[in-house]
Amino acid sequence: FGDDLALFPGEPLTLEIDGPFAAGLDAGQDNLVLKAARAFVAHDCGRKLGRFALTKTLPVASGIGGGSADAAAALRLLARANALSLADSRLMDAARVLGADVPMCLQQSLRLISGIGHNLGPPLAGRPYPALLGNPGIGVSTAEIFTRLGLQPGQRHASPPGAASRDLGTFATGTRNDLEPIAIELVPEVGQLIAAIADRDGCKLARMSGSGATCFGLFDETAQRDAATLALRQAYPAWWFQPVTLLLPESQGLGLQARKP
Repeated sequence: FGDDLALFPGEPLTLEIDGPFAAGLDAGQDNLVLKAARAFVAHDCGRKLGRFALTKTLPVASGIGGGSADAAAALRLLARANALSLADSRLMDAARVLGADVPMCLQQSLRLISGIGHNLGPPLAGRPYPALLGNPGIGVSTAEIFTRLGLQPGQRHASPPGAASRDLGTFATGTRNDLEPIAIELVPEVGQLIAAIADRDGCKLARMSGSGATCFGLFDETAQRDAATLALRQAYPAWWFQPVTLLLPESQGLGLQARKP
């Protein structure tokens, strides 16, 4: 499950947006998809561009890297249109100037990352994990969260995790999101959402994603996740819930599936 991005090579560089969350996005020059196209050219990756069509199915500015995934998909599509290998270092250079999450999204795999997101560790392994995303529909200010975190330039809030299992479920239970308590102070609904997901049968971990306000739960079984989705949609009809699967087989990629007509 994710946004869907299509490229029509050779047409003028433009962006069209539709889908359930299209209203929250501007298709102007500041959109990450168009920024990705300009970065592609600036890094000598190729000159053939085109018209992009984005179907936005993920909430906007919700802490799950939707915009970064869209930008990475744009780079992959443009690479195909210009016969550029996805392993070409220029493509990763273009991704790095677009934002902290874009390099990982370009790789299409779950990884332990460090720095501002530009240092990519090895992919996390394990079986596919049934998961549930939830969003209360209330914005959380990323700037306010980091201000309250109180870090000085160059300061670390905590050391990166040491040697850990590469299995996602095992690894995640030994980590935390340092932004979560602050987000809950600002938007109590985030805490209510985490508790609601954690309370469902089969949920092994519930946590906020990124700087929020989207939260997620990892489940043991698909049937348990689906039952949780149904129950939570009934209990909180104004909130957004979406069942997903993490760690899809490598042949299918992960997250946003870029396609070219």
